[in-house]
Formats: sequence, structure tokens, C-alpha cells
Amino acid sequence: MINKILIANRGEIAVRVIQACREMGITSVAVYSDADKNSLHVRLADQAHYIGKSPSSESYLNIPKIIETAKEVTADAIHPGYGFLSENSEFIKAVREAGIIFIGPSEEAVKLMGNKSAARQLMQKHHIPIVPGNTEPIDSLGKALTRASEIGFPVMLKASAGGGGKGMRLVHTENELEESLARAKNEAKKAFNNDDIYIEKYIENPKHIEVQILGDTYGNYIHLFERDCSVQRRHQKVLEESPSLAVNNSIRQGLTEAAIKAAKACGYYNAGTVEFLLDKSGNFYFMEMNTRLQVEHPVTEMITGIDLVKEQIKIASGEKLSIKQEDVKINGHAIECRIYAEDIDNNFAPSGGKILHHKLPSGTGIRVDRGIDVLTEVPLYYDPILAKVISHGRTRQEAIERMKRALGEYKIVGVTTNIGGFRWVFNQEEFLSGNYSTGLIPEKFIPLMPGKWKQEVKQEYLEVIYLLTAHLKNEENRLKPIEQTNSEKNGWYSLNHD
Repeated sequence: MINKILIANRGEIAVRVIQACREMGITSVAVYSDADKNSLHVRLADQAHYIGKSPSSESYLNIPKIIETAKEVTADAIHPGYGFLSENSEFIKAVREAGIIFIGPSEEAVKLMGNKSAARQLMQKHHIPIVPGNTEPIDSLGKALTRASEIGFPVMLKASAGGGGKGMRLVHTENELEESLARAKNEAKKAFNNDDIYIEKYIENPKHIEVQILGDTYGNYIHLFERDCSVQRRHQKVLEESPSLAVNNSIRQGLTEAAIKAAKACGYYNAGTVEFLLDKSGNFYFMEMNTRLQVEHPVTEMITGIDLVKEQIKIASGEKLSIKQEDVKINGHAIECRIYAEDIDNNFAPSGGKILHHKLPSGTGIRVDRGIDVLTEVPLYYDPILAKVISHGRTRQEAIERMKRALGEYKIVGVTTNIGGFRWVFNQEEFLSGNYSTGLIPEKFIPLMPGKWKQEVKQEYLEVIYLLTAHLKNEENRLKPIEQTNSEKNGWYSLNHD
């Protein structure tokens, strides 16, 4: 069994892994950069170790330093969380060559599924539906024009090595193609050091549906049903729910069977997610596979009662799946809202600063996964996610009402957040009826005149500002400084968990 895990990540996902480790009796080791030296994950871990300067390239993406640190603290395993190095096949290979367990899939599966063109080819070979388009990267404007004409505009340009909306362009007409292709290739090169682009038919007003799977190293697989991730901004998910109102039993069976087939096709094990586009007629198409734990995993945990992080650790320890497919049931409905430090009136621009006041929501059916506390510095070096609010109810309506209450209770002062935007979502008939698509925010919210939410955010500040004068100093005193117990050279910290 694994006894000590180094968490090669930060923020709320690092906190989430620390919690699982504590429940399993496993020692957790946090790593941190200059910007994160007083962060919540550093304070909560059993041990913490400095790995570099604030830019991620000098800290959380520094493979040699992370492996060196893992060896130094005698960690049995490394959990990558999501983002950063979680889908880096070279990192996985280096971890395993160092004699350390990687809590995730093999480097071969990650490399295969990380290349979107190769993944599409593999899915096509195993008769899993893919969006019409090419399976080979486009190497010239002429080929792009030919293929786009064959499948018909509008089309999507996507980075072969990409994700998270980077290197992605929607092209409506032939006249837009040349400039869009150049921009997509340039963005892909900067983000992934790979400018390969493929082209596919744009499915208008689709649902973004994904299936959570678990597989062990003995060839056993299960699915944990679907999540609807269609509320997005800039091709990034911001709200997820499970189950999806758009998925009936017949569609669900097809989706889950395709997801298991995709996992088997690439020899996948551990936790993974297979993503699909669902059109208005109920046809679904493979989009990509995320070879890691997803940000939105809590909604699946809420409706199934299965702790995905613990399952990841057990599988990495060499255990067989202890759960059979027939034992996995849907219990009620769950919704997750990602709370970002961003200005929704300024094209969702990141917002940095210090958390001056932090009042968490509570009550029946509410869970908050967070990476912040009072006085936490929110740097601009990393993804601006602060926390995730998850609601669970016996019905979707109950989950919605609980979420609306929780968002009303949640107070964050010091940075601008997107909470006001969720209030808009929960007032839209398209969302309430379940008849919404990935176009909800770009087509309905973004065209609104800016400033509508500024007064609401300002009011939140006014509601809590009186608390700051009286209590800010007490909060500073409450947060005890980290006590250094070893030499400055090795960067070890022993943390007070009072």
C-alpha cells in the first residue's frame, strides 16, 4: 500500500487529494512556489516543500525538481491532480523510471489520447462515432480549404495536442479560413509546442457530454454515468451537472458502452473521462479523452457515493476494482459551479489580489472544494479557479434551489469573481428546462451590455465590509505562521493543523 504521496499541484485539487490521503492514513506532501508559500494546500499538508519561483515553468512544470523532491521526501507515489503535468507522458515516464508510482494511466495511453488526431484515428478504427473531419493534421491552407468544402462550413479548427480551448477556432466561411488557421497554429505552438491542427465539422448547438470511467490494471472497467458540461465560456467549462436531462436510457447505454470501448482501445487504467458532443437528434460523437481526474469529478461523487481520488490511489497501489457495474447507481442530481477570480464584464479576464473576507456556504446538500482562505494571495501566474460549489438534491430542481441558496451565502472579498454570472444562468429558461447547449454563454450572456453585474458585486462588498474592520486583524492572528523545523536548504515545513 502507498504510504506517502507527493501532490504535484496546487490550489483546490491539491487540498482535495490531501483530504483523501488523510482519510486513508497516507502522509501527504505539498509542493509550492514563491507565490503559494502561504497557500491553503501548503498549510493543510503533512509536509510541504519549496520547488521554485512563481512562474509554473520554474515550479509546477519543473519535472526534474518535482522528481528530485519526491525522492528526497521518500514519497511512494505522485498524484498529478489536473492541469500542469497531469497529461504529460514524459513526466509519467520519468516518474516511473525513478521508481515512483504515478497515480494515473500509463505514459503510452496518455501519449496516444493526448494527440487528438491519433485519438480520432483510433476511435474510427474501433467503430466509435467521431465528428466528420480529418484524422491527419492539416499541413497546408489548400488542404484545409478542400476538406472544409467537403464537410461544409461552419468548421472547427483544433490543436492536435491541445485542450482547454487553446488552438481552437470556429470558422464560418471560406474567407475566414486562412487567418483562423494561422492564429490557431500560432496559439497551439505557444501552448503545446506543437502547431498541428486538424479540422472537423462544427456541430451547431451541441451538448457537451462526458462519461467518467474507472479501470484497473487487470482489465476491469466500469463507468460512473455521464456529466453535462455544456455551460462554457471560451470553450472552458464553468458549470457541470449529473445526470444530463438530454440523455435518456438508450443514449446513456450507447455513450457508456462507447466510453468503455475507448478506454480498452488505448489500454487505459485509473480514472479517466471520455468526452462526446451530442446533437439535437441524439447522435453522439467522440471528441477527446481526458487522461486524468476532471475538475468536475465531485458531481459524479455526489450522485454515486464513490470517492474517485481514493479509487485512483487504490488502483495505483495494484488493487483490483472493488466496485461492480451493477453496484453503481444514480442517486439524485448534482450541480457544480466553478468559482473563478475573473471579471465577467471584461471578457472573463483573470482577477488577482488578496482574499480579505471568505464566508463559505453550508447546509444540507452543499459541498465546497476550495483552495483559498482568508488572506490567501490569488496570483495571476496560474488558472484563476478559487473553489467549486457543489449541490446535491433528490431532484434537479432541489439541486438548483440549493445551489442558488449557496451562491447567495458565498462571500469572497478581495478579488472579482464570476458568482454573479451563475445567478444569470439560473434565471435562464433554457437552463431551467435543460434545453441549453454550449452556446448559452457565448450567444446569450456575452452580448449583454457590460456593467449589469457590477452593482451586484459591489453590493456583496458592502454587505461584508463592516466585518473587515473589526475582524481582519483577528484573522491575521488566527492564521499561525508555518514553523520551519529543518534546514532552510531542504525546504521542509512541519505544519500546525489547529
